[in-house]
Amino acid sequence: MTFRAAMPLGELWIGEMRGLTVAGREVLLLRCEDGLYAYEDRCAHQRVRLSEGKLDGAVLTCRAHEWCYDARSGAGLNPESARLRRFAVRVEGGMICVDVEAAS
Repeated sequence: MTFRAAMPLGELWIGEMRGLTVAGREVLLLRCEDGLYAYEDRCAHQRVRLSEGKLDGAVLTCRAHEWCYDARSGAGLNPESARLRRFAVRVEGGMICVDVEAAS
């Protein structure tokens, strides 16, 4: 695994999300009550940036057609058949680091 620094942990509060580029990949970082999550910054529907949507608790909603995802797993809530591409994420020395090479 190759983890790359994305941003300082202190700049992403619980309940916030941020779209950014890590090693040339568009990444969505989310911070929920129970942890950090990283996904490709694209809705499974029409590839709209999810960072332009909203995060309400653990529900991530796309702005375009209101597709909803579980922010903790990337699983579709509406529709259930949708799924986000997830990246491994961890904190090292106060920095949020993401492995954009190994997606699940």
